[in-house]
Amino acid sequence: MGRVRRVLTGPWVIAVLVVAVGGVGFGLYWFQPWKLWQDETVQEALPGVVNSSAPSVSATSDEPSRPPAPTPGPHMLASGELISHEHATSGTVQLVRLADGTHVVRLENLDTSNGPDLRVWLTDAPVKRGQAGWHVFDDGEYVSLGKLKGNKGSHNYTLPEGVDPSGYSSVSIWCDRFDVSFGAAELAPA
Repeated sequence: MGRVRRVLTGPWVIAVLVVAVGGVGFGLYWFQPWKLWQDETVQEALPGVVNSSAPSVSATSDEPSRPPAPTPGPHMLASGELISHEHATSGTVQLVRLADGTHVVRLENLDTSNGPDLRVWLTDAPVKRGQAGWHVFDDGEYVSLGKLKGNKGSHNYTLPEGVDPSGYSSVSIWCDRFDVSFGAAELAPA
């Protein structure tokens, strides 16, 4: 009996405990399960929308005031509805050209699960329903527009300079840690 007790308290038990604690720590870091219960809501306005309620002012009091010349505002080029893949996902996606010629991808009324290392990708992949669509977005051309700002709300992602949006047909909420789409939208011309 004394021999069994000595084996259970020896260096093997300590090594197994160290490995187990290290494994649990790594698993918590890698999967970040607490994010499933944490929501982050971000509400951003579409950039470049000008408040048109400002009064017009004339240069001199003798001249009648003229309304200002209309400034070209944002122009929606394409849009689509998000469908669910790995996690329930809903909302709309818009590809918008701003007055200055830059482009943004706008997520409106996004509602998805939070997760580790979520990104917004502009891709050339077709959007497929169900599990068939979970892993297709990294097979072709894609541009990462950055980390997902929040798993709920409406937010904007600027396309990098030199990216021609006409070469892309879909947007994915991509989990870079596990190489899987949380949800995606096919972009149809507006």
